[in-house]
Amino acid sequence: MKKLAALACIAFIAFTGFVKAQQPQAAIPQSRPQITLSFAPLVKDVAPAVVNIYAQKKVKAQVMSPLLDDPFFRRFFEGAMPPGFSRERMENSLGSGVIVRPNGVIVTSNHVIEGADQIRVVLADRREFDAKVMLSDDHSDLAVLRIDTKGENLPNLELKDSDDAQVGDLVLAIGDPFGVGQTVTSGIISALSHTAVGTGDLNYFIQTDAAINPGNSGGALVTMDGKLVGINSAIYSRDGGNLGIGFAVPSNMVRVVLNGVAQGEKALVHPWTGIGGQTVTAAMAQSFNLPSPSGMLVNLINQASPAIKAGLRTGDVIVSVNGRPVEDPESFRYRIATLPVGTMADIGIVRQGKQSSVQFQLIAPPETPPREQTKVPGKNPLAGAEIANISPAVSEQIGMHGVEHGVVIISSGADTPAASVGLQTGDVILGVNGVKVSNVSEALKALQQPASSWKLSVQRGDSVLTVVIGG
Repeated sequence: MKKLAALACIAFIAFTGFVKAQQPQAAIPQSRPQITLSFAPLVKDVAPAVVNIYAQKKVKAQVMSPLLDDPFFRRFFEGAMPPGFSRERMENSLGSGVIVRPNGVIVTSNHVIEGADQIRVVLADRREFDAKVMLSDDHSDLAVLRIDTKGENLPNLELKDSDDAQVGDLVLAIGDPFGVGQTVTSGIISALSHTAVGTGDLNYFIQTDAAINPGNSGGALVTMDGKLVGINSAIYSRDGGNLGIGFAVPSNMVRVVLNGVAQGEKALVHPWTGIGGQTVTAAMAQSFNLPSPSGMLVNLINQASPAIKAGLRTGDVIVSVNGRPVEDPESFRYRIATLPVGTMADIGIVRQGKQSSVQFQLIAPPETPPREQTKVPGKNPLAGAEIANISPAVSEQIGMHGVEHGVVIISSGADTPAASVGLQTGDVILGVNGVKVSNVSEALKALQQPASSWKLSVQRGDSVLTVVIGG
C-alpha cells in the first residue's frame, strides 16, 4: 500500500507540472512597443487637423427700465406701461471644426456658426484666422468654412466611408469641450443609424460612448486608421454633461456637403422623391411576410414624384436604396440625401410578400406651384410673418412632410404679432375668420378685411388648431 501511495503522489506531482506547463504564463513585457501601447501616434497625426471655432453674432434684446421693478414707480404707469428699449449685445458660441482640405476648407456643425456675424478659427498651433461661410445646411446640421492659408497646406483628415463602420469599432473624439482646450477621448461606436436626436432634418447618426460635451460640436470622430468617420453633433444629457451617449453626422453626409461646395452651391439642394411612409412594426412585418420589422411602409406619393412613373405604389415596403438597408423613414431620407441630384436610385421593395425593385432618376424639389413668398402687411395676427404657397421646394426648405397644398408660414419672426400669438414656421393656414384659404392671394385678401376679432384655423403636424384673438 505504501508503495502504491508513493507512486500516486509522484503521478500527481507530474500531472500538476504538466498542467502548469500547458497553461499560458504571464510574462513581463520584453520590448518598448509592448510597454507603450497607446493612441498617442494616432493622436499626433490627426489632432492638428481639428480646430476651435469662435462665432459672434449681434442680437437685439428688449430691456425694461429697472425702475419698473419698484412697485412705487409702477403705480404711475398702471394701464399704460411704457415700452422697453432695444439694446444690441454680442452673443458668443464655441465649437470645433475639422480641416478636410489642405487649402483651409473646414467642416463644422451648422448650429455652431448659424447667424454669426464673425467667425474666428484657431488652429492646434494657436494661430488664428477669420473664416468665411462657403455653405451651410440646416437639414444635415453641417457647414463648410474657408480660411485664407496664403498658399500654405494645412494638416487635414481624409473621409472614411461611414457605411463601412461597424458597432464595436474603436474611435477617438477630438474637440474643445467647455472651452478648456483641445481634448481627446476614446470609445467605441455604440450604434449606427440612430434617428431620434433632432439636430437637423436628416436625423441619422453614428452613436458613440466617447465622451462628448458642449464645445465638441463640429469636432472629429476618428477611426483607428486615422480617417474621419463623423462630425460630432449632439449628446443625450439631463444636465448638459456627458452620459456616454454622443452622436455624430456620418462622413458620407459630409462628403455630400463638400461636393456641393465643389460645384459652387451656396445652399445645398437635396434630392426629392415625394415619398412618405411609416416605420414597419412587428405586426406589419408578419402580414407583409418580412423576416424582421424593418423598412418603410409607403403611405404617400406626391403626384409630381418620379417614383409614380417608375411603378412604386402605396402599400409597398421600401427595404433598401442602392443595396443599402432602410430601417425606417429617417434612414430612407438619409440614404436619398447622400445621392446627387440627377443620379439613378434603385429602390428595393417588398410587394405582397415578393421582393422586387424600382428605378428612377432623382430630381430637385420642384417649385410648383410658384411660392409667391410674401411678408404679410397691415394690422392682423399674421402681420410681419412670411407666407408662401406649399410646393415640394418649400416643404424641403422648412422640413415639412405630408402636406402638398395650401399656405404655410415660412418665417414668423421674433417680434411680430404672428410670433406673439404662438404661430410658428411650418404652420399651415387653413382659414381666416371662417373663410377657407388655399393660396397666398386668398390669405392676403382675407387678412385685409377689417375685423375687431380674429379666428384662425391652423394645421400643425397632424393637429388642427384654432387661434382666437380679441372679441
